[in-house]
Amino acid sequence: QVQLVESGGGSVQAGGSLRLSCAASGFIGISYCMGWFRQAPGKEREGVAVIDAVGRPTYADSVKGRFTISKDNAKNTLYLQMSSLQPEDTAMYYCAAVEGNEVGAGPMRVSEYHYWGQGTQVTVSS
Repeated sequence: QVQLVESGGGSVQAGGSLRLSCAASGFIGISYCMGWFRQAPGKEREGVAVIDAVGRPTYADSVKGRFTISKDNAKNTLYLQMSSLQPEDTAMYYCAAVEGNEVGAGPMRVSEYHYWGQGTQVTVSS
């Protein structure tokens, strides 16, 4: 059974940094892609950054140059280093995963991911 558990959210002031972590379990002997998505109140869930099975990242334009996604395969843990945070980054951040070497139909599409964590809140104040 696949399980994703996020941690690391919190409240920071604009310009600050946070690192999110997502511990994955249940992927035994198979390749998988993972990603970070976020959902602000009243808005649809959107892709933030994803990484395929061989470590190639894709970023939303809004976070390029500020966020870095990485994965520690030995620990089965996904990270999102967030810097220069802005109030518009305030959202619930979700970790997601799907089996396969890449998400060919659209790596940032919410519908492509089969497994989701419970979310961790990130709040950025001005």
